[in-house]
Amino acid sequence: MEYIDAAKGTEFPLYPRELSWLAFNGRVLQEAADERNPPIERLRFLGIYSNNMDEFFRVRVADVKRRILLKKYQSSEQEDAEALLQEIQQQVLQLGARFNAIYLDIQLELRKHNIELIDHFKLTELQSGWVRSYFRNEVIKHISPMILSGDEVSLPKALDDNTTYLMVEMTGAGKPEYAIVQVPTNELSRFIELPLHLNTRKKNGHYRRQILLLDDVIVHCIADLFSGFFEFDAIQAYSLKLTRDAEYNISDTLDQSLMDKMSKGIRQRLKSEPVRLVYDAAMPEQMLKVLSKQLGTSSVDSLIPGSRYRNFKDFIGFPNIGHQSLEFPTLPPLQSPEFEQYATSFDAIRAGDIMLHYPYHNFGYFTEWVRQASFDPKVSHIKMTMYRVAKHSRVIHSLLDAVRNGKKVTVVVELKARFDEENNINWARKMTEAGIQVVFGLTTLKIHSKLCLISRLEKGKLVQYGHIGTGNFNEKTARIYTDMSLFTCHQEITAEIGQVFEFIEYSYRPYQFKHLIVSPTWSRPRLIQLIQREIDFAISGRKAEIFLKINNLVDQQIVELLYRASQAGVKIRIIVRGMCSLMPGISGKSQNIKIISVLDRFLEHARVYVFHNGGETDVYLSSADWMTRNIDQRVEVGVPIYDVRIKQQVLDTLDIQWRDNVKARIIDAKQSNAYVKRGNKRSIRSQQQIYDYFARQQQQNSDSGL
Repeated sequence: MEYIDAAKGTEFPLYPRELSWLAFNGRVLQEAADERNPPIERLRFLGIYSNNMDEFFRVRVADVKRRILLKKYQSSEQEDAEALLQEIQQQVLQLGARFNAIYLDIQLELRKHNIELIDHFKLTELQSGWVRSYFRNEVIKHISPMILSGDEVSLPKALDDNTTYLMVEMTGAGKPEYAIVQVPTNELSRFIELPLHLNTRKKNGHYRRQILLLDDVIVHCIADLFSGFFEFDAIQAYSLKLTRDAEYNISDTLDQSLMDKMSKGIRQRLKSEPVRLVYDAAMPEQMLKVLSKQLGTSSVDSLIPGSRYRNFKDFIGFPNIGHQSLEFPTLPPLQSPEFEQYATSFDAIRAGDIMLHYPYHNFGYFTEWVRQASFDPKVSHIKMTMYRVAKHSRVIHSLLDAVRNGKKVTVVVELKARFDEENNINWARKMTEAGIQVVFGLTTLKIHSKLCLISRLEKGKLVQYGHIGTGNFNEKTARIYTDMSLFTCHQEITAEIGQVFEFIEYSYRPYQFKHLIVSPTWSRPRLIQLIQREIDFAISGRKAEIFLKINNLVDQQIVELLYRASQAGVKIRIIVRGMCSLMPGISGKSQNIKIISVLDRFLEHARVYVFHNGGETDVYLSSADWMTRNIDQRVEVGVPIYDVRIKQQVLDTLDIQWRDNVKARIIDAKQSNAYVKRGNKRSIRSQQQIYDYFARQQQQNSDSGL
C-alpha cells in the first residue's frame, strides 16, 4: 500500500517528497518506453533514469536512513521513516522490473535497424579471438584486481561510489577465492563496436552492426586475468555497484582553507556510508552472502537485484552507429534578433532588455558578451557567480583574458555544488592563480543564483549591465536544459544585483530590495505577500490567478498557503518537473489547483512565477525552486519582467506548455503520471512548438530586414 504522509500538525496533506521524486523518474522511464521516441534516444532515457536513481539513493534515501538512525529514541518518527523506506524499496523494485522490460524491447527495436547489443555468450569463434586480443592490448593494463582473502582489503573503504565492479569467484580443489575487478570506464569506452567483417551477416548480405560492453569483454577474458596466479577449475563474474551517502561533514577549524576542507569532503564522500548495493540478480546466493559480509550491510541497507549491467547511466552517451533517424533530429540554436542587429552586445542591451530561451536560442550570445567585455577598453569590472560550469568553459577563459587585459574580475564560486565540487575547486585554483578575485561566499549558504554584472565607463559615467537567469553558465547544459536569461541595463535592477554581490561578501550589512526577490532573508516574506495578495483579490470577489513553472514544490509553508489560496477561490496552474508535495484536485482543499509535468527531449529547468495582480500581471523568473533550502538556505535571485514584449513572450511559452497534449502528464493526488488526453485537439508537443514559435520570430525579423 502506498505510503502517504498525512502532514502531522496540519490540516493539509503532503505527498512525500521521496515518493514524488520516484514518480518523476517514472516519467523518465515513460520516455524510454515511448515508441514515438527514436530507439537510440529511448536507450539514452534509460541512462538518464539510471543516473537519476543513483542521485536519489545518494541524497534522498541516505537522508531517510539517517532519519531512522538518528530518531531511534523517537519511536513514532522512526516508524514513519521505516515505513517510507519500505515503500521506497518496493517502488524501486517495481520500476526496476519495468526498466528491464523496456531495455529488452529497445534491443529488439534496434535489431530492426541493424544494430545489436550482444553479450559475450553470443560471440563467434572469430569474434572471441578479436575480443581476447583487444583485452590483452587495450584493457588488461587498466585492471588491478582486489583479492578478498585475508584481512588486507577492507571492501567498504576500497569500493568507490557509483563505479561498476565485477565480483569474481574462483573454485577448485580448495576453498573458493574471491576478487573484485573494476570496469575501467574512465579509461576506455564502455561501448565497443566489433569489426564489421566479424559480425553476423543479414539475409540481404549486409553485416549487422554489433556492440559489446566493456563489462562483457572482461567477463569473457576473466580466466586470462587470473591464470598463473590462482589455480581454479571454474571461474565466474557478476556485476555490482555501491552507492554511498552524498552528504558529508566538514570541520570548522580555522586553520584550513575552504578549498582544502571541500577537497577532504569529497574524499570523505567516496568512503561514506553505503546506502545501496545493486548486483546482478543471477549472482549465486553464496557469492552474495560473501559480498554482503565483506561490506557489512545492515538491515536498512538497500540490496537490489538487477540486470547483468551496472552503471547504466553511461548509456546517456550511447553512440548512434546507424541512421540519423535513430535519434532526435537536430534543432539548430536560433538567432536573437535583438543581439544580431547591433555591432556589440552592449549596444544591444542598452537598446532594451533582451530575453534568451535556451536551448532554443544560442548560448553563444552570453559567451560573446563576456568575451567582448574581456577586451573592451570601457569595461572596468566583471562580477559573476559560478555554480556549475563546463569542464572546458569558454566563459572562464574569457574571464582569464579579462584579467590579462587589466580588468578587475570577481567570481563567486560555489564549492558545495553537489557532484561538481571537484570541477569548481580546480577552476577556483586556476582563477586565483591568474589574479581573479575568487570569493567563496557564506559557509552556511549555497550560492545558487545565476548572476553577471559588468561595469562600463560610458561618457564619463559608470553604467552597469546585468544578467539574471534560471540556468548555469554552462555551454554543455545550455544545449539540453530549458532556461531563461534576462540581459538588462535597468539601473535600479543592476544596482540591486550589485547589492547581492555585496551581501555575499558582507552579509552583516543592511540591504533592501525593491525589485529582486532574494533568498535567504527576503524571499519567503515576498513570496507569501504575492500569494496573499491573490487570496485577498479572490476574497473580495475579483479575478485571482497564480501560474507557476517550477522544478520542485515541497516547502510546507508555501504549499499550505497555496492550499489556502485554492480554498479562497484563487485559480492555480502549476507546471512542475520533479518533486511536488501538493496534492491537487481534493475537494474543499485543492479543487482550484491543476498541475501538469512536461518531460521531453530537453530537461525543463526554468522557474517562472506569474501573479494576476488584479489584471496588472506580474511575471518573475528565478533561480529558486519552492523548496525550503532554496528559500531559506541559499542565495537565490528572482527578477521581475518589466518589458511588455518580453513579458508576453514568457506568457506565450507558458501557455504553449500548458496546452501540451503529447508529453504532458497530469499530476494528481496519487501522482499516477497519466498523460494529458489529446481528444480531438490538434497535437501540441510544447518543446517543438516553442522552438517553432521563436523560429517564426527569427524569420519575421529577417523578412523585415532587422
